[in-house]
Parts: sequence; structure tokens; C-alpha cells
Amino acid sequence: MSVADRVPTVEELRRQLDATDYLADEGMATALFCAVRQPQPLLLEGEAGVGKTEAAKALATVLDTPLIRLQCYEGIDAAEALYEWNYPRQLLGIRVAEANRRELLEDDLFGHDYLMARPLLRAIQHPGPRPAVLLIDEVDRADDEFEAFLFELLAESSVTIPELGTVRADHPPVVVLTSNRTRDLHDALKRRCLYHWIDYPDLARAVAIIRRRVPASTTMLAEQVAAAVQRLRTLDVQKPPGVAEAINWTLALDVLGISVLDATSAASTLGSVLKYREDAEMATERGLDWVAVG
Repeated sequence: MSVADRVPTVEELRRQLDATDYLADEGMATALFCAVRQPQPLLLEGEAGVGKTEAAKALATVLDTPLIRLQCYEGIDAAEALYEWNYPRQLLGIRVAEANRRELLEDDLFGHDYLMARPLLRAIQHPGPRPAVLLIDEVDRADDEFEAFLFELLAESSVTIPELGTVRADHPPVVVLTSNRTRDLHDALKRRCLYHWIDYPDLARAVAIIRRRVPASTTMLAEQVAAAVQRLRTLDVQKPPGVAEAINWTLALDVLGISVLDATSAASTLGSVLKYREDAEMATERGLDWVAVG
């Protein structure tokens, strides 16, 4: 079944995302649909924990295709993202050739047998029948040079390996980039991408997401947690909690057998939602009664 058959309309894609427990609004479903059908890379920006990475995972499930993830970090380079040569195997090849008194040419050592494909190359070489979903996660953590390195891949679905030449995708990957906006991305990168901003969900959607991810929780507990997370975001915390933290908080309460969020249960589980000591102290000083019941 082709990609077009799997996602014929935005509404159908939205329905299938819902079936994977990813609740996408119309804007998100439309952005993902365009990324698949145009096709064009999609840049998802938003605060941490709003579901950017989960969107790519859900899309791969809908398309029934592999998710290939490249986690970016400060200092990442082409060798870690694209390919490396298998130096121990090359050395073994040299020794075997010497033992057999066989001439070994440079081309023999720099061929596909000695190439270790990293995420970008694996996505380009994916055999199909449907394209892989390539998740380039937290691209804002990489540097400007790495952004520039991505241009060829994003624009042409190809990569260049000096020893082998240009490798072009038979099935260009569906590329999803995510950014937490720890720094501004270059305009040249953005020009190559569709763009969608994921905001924090409103209370009703947050409750629906929590209930979907933690089905054992009651509606009342999900509502209490979602409202408490919204209140915590109004404080000047270092890391405002997102949907992911709300889900984790609900899971922790469920594991502990707690069905009502109050000051006592909030105090014992605050580490599920706030990840800095200063943030926890700020919430405690504001009052856990305020956090739990408003």
C-alpha cells in the first residue's frame, strides 16, 4: 500500500494518529499530511514535552515504516550522523591481503563492505516500499556547521560520501525535525522546511491526552493533574512542565494508588513534574494547596 493510499486525507491521517493514541489537532494533522504528501521536511518547534518527538513516532506507526532517529547534541558531526568507516575491519582486510600476498587497492578498502551507516545514511538507503520517517531530534542543540551539513539531505534527499560519491534516495524519507528553541535556527534551514509550532494544549485536550496515555486514571485525577501543571507553568520555573510531565505525574500517582491530587500527594510526587530543586522549592513556597487544588 502506497503512502497516498495510507493517508488519503488530513482527516484520515488524524483518525489514524488518534488510533495510535496521539491526539493531533487539525493544524498538526495538516502539517504532517503535507510533510508526507508533498513531500517536504517538517520543522516542529515548541516547548519541551509538548509532543514533538511523539508526533514523528506516531507518524511512523501510521505509515507502517521504520522510525530512524538522530538525536542531536552539542558537537555532533557528520561521522556520527551520516557514516563511519569500519577501521578495525579495514585493518583486518589489509593483514589478510598481506598474508595472502595479494595487492589491495584503496578502492577495496573504501567500499560498501567497510561502511557503517549512521541514521542519515540509513534513512537515505531505506529500501521501501514506503519511505522511512527520519526524526532529527533537537536540532537546535547542534551547531551552525551541522545545520549547513543537513542542507543537501533536506533539499535533495541525497548525501555525498567523498570516497563513493553522491547517494540518492530511491524512497526519500519523511523528515521531521524538532527544536526546543534553545537557539535560533538558520533561515536557510527553515526555508527548506514546512513549519509548525506546537503550543501547550488547553485543559480539555490535556485531560484527553492524559486519559489516553494513562487509561487507569480517573477523569477527575486527570483534570486535577492537568490543572496543576497549568498553574505550575505560571511560576518562574527553569523548566515549565509539559504534557510529558503531566503524564508522568499521573502515572506516579496511579502506581502509588493515589486517586486524588492534594497537598500531601503533590509533595510526595513533585519530582515527577518538576526537575530542578529550585523549581520544587518555588512551588512549595507558593503552597502545595495552591498547586493541587488552586
